[in-house]
Amino acid sequence: MQHKIDLLNTKRAESLLGGGEKRIEDQHKKGKLTARERLHFLMDEGSFNEIGAFVTHRSKDFGMENQQFLGDGVITGYGKINGRLVYVFSQDFTVFGGSLSETHAEKICKVMDLALKNGAPFIGLNDSGGARIQEGVVSLGGYADIFYRNTIASGVIPQISAIMGPCAGGAVYSPAITDFIMMVENTSYMFVTGPNVVKTVTHEEVSSEELGGASVHSSKSGVAHFSCANEIECINQIKKILSYMPGNCEEKTPLLNYSGGNEKRINLNSIIPQNPNQPYDIREVIEEVTDADSFFEVHKNFAENIVVGFARIAGRSIGIVANQPAFLAGVLDINSSTKAARFVRFCDCFNIPLLVFEDVPGFLPGTDQEWHAIITNGAKLLYAFSEATVPRITVITRKAYGGAYDVMNSKHIGADLNFAWPSAEIAVMGAKGATEIIFKKEIQDATNKIEKAAEKEKEYADIFANPYRAAERGFIDEVIIPEETRERLIAGFEMLQNKVVNMPRKKHGNIPL
Repeated sequence: MQHKIDLLNTKRAESLLGGGEKRIEDQHKKGKLTARERLHFLMDEGSFNEIGAFVTHRSKDFGMENQQFLGDGVITGYGKINGRLVYVFSQDFTVFGGSLSETHAEKICKVMDLALKNGAPFIGLNDSGGARIQEGVVSLGGYADIFYRNTIASGVIPQISAIMGPCAGGAVYSPAITDFIMMVENTSYMFVTGPNVVKTVTHEEVSSEELGGASVHSSKSGVAHFSCANEIECINQIKKILSYMPGNCEEKTPLLNYSGGNEKRINLNSIIPQNPNQPYDIREVIEEVTDADSFFEVHKNFAENIVVGFARIAGRSIGIVANQPAFLAGVLDINSSTKAARFVRFCDCFNIPLLVFEDVPGFLPGTDQEWHAIITNGAKLLYAFSEATVPRITVITRKAYGGAYDVMNSKHIGADLNFAWPSAEIAVMGAKGATEIIFKKEIQDATNKIEKAAEKEKEYADIFANPYRAAERGFIDEVIIPEETRERLIAGFEMLQNKVVNMPRKKHGNIPL
């Protein structure tokens, strides 16, 4: 028996080496961790259990039968993060550049199936040169097998992708289907076609970083939700985001111990400027009403006119969507609408209550927005809120104008509680614009047009630029003093914790994509 045990230990040692010491050294020279080192930092100590360590590829073309590496370029298995079960794969760039083969894909599919059966999050650490060219269509088929499972698992278990090296061609579509994408600055990139193909087809000279680096995808395209300075930061972000969500769609969000105290937040009374056109940072409001240091922003550098992220209120995980007056006056446009819609749908998938802070002057006007389908894209956010069945609370801090008032989780589209601060202005449009339409003739006939316009603007503002007309109709449940906001939210979410909504029976809706 001993010689058989020795053989097993020899194979185990071989699989731990991946592509060998030289290639591991090359990986480190690039400023990258190895696949196993990443798992070491990600998983709770001693909790990782590997599956498929001795798998090898089956290819016999182009001399591939002479190049065999145990594990075939990907480490797969399960373990715990902060004591909670997760399933994971970590691609090994030291073996065939982490390229995906038939067996490589089978290993990933196996743990995906286990994650789905057992209702636990699935994490992919991507570092791959793409499909293994020597295997032809079977490697492409392997990608499709993964894409299909990503889709089936969507909304059932959380799926997180970390891009820690190259991710090109068909490989990008698995992360794109998952819930959150994290990238590492200067060492990771994503694109459908690389710089050489771009140069051949469009004659553009562009580097991999300029085409699909972390900075580009976190700020311009919105493909990546997080841009991390290094791999350790990326791994820590994965751990943090997991702490806000349940293991699957059947579970409720984690509830941390919380001992209440004085919940009034006096600072909120002075956050809104006297001048209604003066900006302020909505993050100050979020930080005041949420548990200390609990706000974890998502998509921070993309569509900055809306802020989304996770936080806790009295220990309870919530998702926050907030207009940002400090950027483009907080208007809704194409990017902010799709950013928020995606986040709302994730929260609804996994029973995470939604808190909305509203200060929105409307949708961004202009030919660029109209020609690029602001109508369809704005409707995505409207659709996402309307179909959400989780507890939903809205606080209007200042402006709530036009169709944007409806879209931002209004009572009319199913919000459970709608509060407004005394500074709220709820109307079809701002007083100046409304005056120019309603009182156009009176102003034109007046001797002093400027004085008459100012008089009529004040008249309209006194009637409509406040929260009381909406409160009279029941569209606002209560007008509250800003300092009371946190205690109202604590009580509101506690009251709504057992909310049940029965939707009409259907296969699925048809969101305006």
